[in-house]
Amino acid sequence: MSENLTAWVIDDHPLVARGIADFLVSHCGFASAGSATSAAEFLAVLDTSQPPSLLVMDFWLPDGVSLALIKEMNSLWPTLPILVISADDDLAVLKKVQASAARGFLHKQEAPEVFARAVSALLAGETWCGSDLPHKPAASAKDLPVTAEELGLTARQGEILALLLQGQPNKRIANTLSLSEQTVKEHVSRILERLGARNRIEIITKFRGRRLENP
Repeated sequence: MSENLTAWVIDDHPLVARGIADFLVSHCGFASAGSATSAAEFLAVLDTSQPPSLLVMDFWLPDGVSLALIKEMNSLWPTLPILVISADDDLAVLKKVQASAARGFLHKQEAPEVFARAVSALLAGETWCGSDLPHKPAASAKDLPVTAEELGLTARQGEILALLLQGQPNKRIANTLSLSEQTVKEHVSRILERLGARNRIEIITKFRGRRLENP
């Protein structure tokens, strides 16, 4: 591999982040690899004038899920290989990563040699997917975000749904979004129909434990 390869590893466990960074240097041919424990820490020291050769990040970060950071890095460097790692067995996590700009996903239970193969694949312009991830519901209360688009809603309906989930009445939603109350009422009716709910209480119940994410 090229002696100019550089990488960044972001994981909220310092030992894990540093260990993966050291492995990239000692076993994967990287000249250097930095580590950070959060997206904020990484962004604070990132040299935006020179993209790294690889970015490895945990799906769950102290700042929230890594999806926003993936989007930001892809906007900055569209060809940057991003490998997402996670100890979470929920298939919804894998699907979120596959729908993002990341090129690879690897479960933390994989052997070091599998990690090395995944890194090689990404550097070669290929993708890597943990297709054998067991189908198991998330055991924790981490709130995996869902977007309006994924729910089959428009961006405007997503904004209204977010306020609706806060318990705001139509009049206040209308004032917040500079819409007429009748327009909000029509949108709410479409949202209820689309999500298969009879009223606001059912909507709030459906979203318990989930987080609506608007772009």
